[in-house]
Amino acid sequence: MTKDGLTKEQEQLARFAKALGHPIRIAILQMLTKQTCCYHGDMSEILPVAKSTLSQHLKELKDAGLIQGTITPPTVLYCINQENWELAKKMFGSLFVELMKK
Repeated sequence: MTKDGLTKEQEQLARFAKALGHPIRIAILQMLTKQTCCYHGDMSEILPVAKSTLSQHLKELKDAGLIQGTITPPTVLYCINQENWELAKKMFGSLFVELMKK
């Protein structure tokens, strides 16, 4: 339990959920799951948002651990963080199974 009475798992799941809480972030993840990695500039040409807004969405996904970025000046190459992606799938799956029991 954490100091606010929640488990670390609950906090982690909420962090993943928050990161998934915007359609552009879902589109980013869908794009990244269809290819090994993608450059920020390539995404900005496909997604209907300004580069600065895209950067904010990428930061949110990266901070949640769902993606990772490799700096290759002058741009950044983004990929799915496979370990955390598997963890998120497992945690959401367990939550949905638990909720369906009630």
